Amino acid sequence: MSNSPRSLHTLWLHLVDVLAPQDCFVCGAESAGEAVCAACARALPQRPPTACPCCGLPGLGGGRCAACERERPAYDATLALYDFVFPVDAMVHALKYRHRLAMAAFFGAALAARARDFGGAVDLVLPMPLHPRRLAERGFNQAVELARPLAQARGLPLGLAVVRKRRDIPAQAGLDREARLRNPRGAFECDAVLHGQRVIVVDDVMTTGATLDELARTLKRHGASWVGNLVVARTPAPY
Repeated sequence: MSNSPRSLHTLWLHLVDVLAPQDCFVCGAESAGEAVCAACARALPQRPPTACPCCGLPGLGGGRCAACERERPAYDATLALYDFVFPVDAMVHALKYRHRLAMAAFFGAALAARARDFGGAVDLVLPMPLHPRRLAERGFNQAVELARPLAQARGLPLGLAVVRKRRDIPAQAGLDREARLRNPRGAFECDAVLHGQRVIVVDDVMTTGATLDELARTLKRHGASWVGNLVVARTPAPY
């Protein structure tokens, strides 16, 4: 990380997150220094066990949903922890836009715990890349912080330079569904040789899945044999 004022500010906020006593983000009660107390963590809106194993939307008793039966996306599997509703949406926004990096530690640990066997014998953990301009504005990539505990827990490399985001695509928020599906096309480039590798892609929120689909398509063009999405939250229904 550079020594720009924004980077130093982000580092300061991270130190405050780590060193300063904090209350539960959700209920405000004392939480022994954790971002979320144990009671609120248990009450977060979990994704249903019957979710489609491919895209994470409601499935057919745990099988693939109708959309994935009609047309398989480029990715092979999706595991989402929570519905993207309150308070999870507020927690994700606090991480991304208010630099509450303690949320990354909370979500990252939850992802690592739930995904011990996700994807089987995986070769690489890949955080969803940010365009350099977005990275400079934000000061950090939240997907990297979310992916780091998983990579460490499973002893896997963290692919920080495998894929680049070559287009700073407009934010998905505020676009209709058709625009969201078109938005990410051609957004990624990859110089790596991934012959036969199994890759877990980590991101914060999955909406239509169009960006993750485009990334999976890019990875498979470069030889990946399997791509699974591991995300903090999934929108309950397609936008």
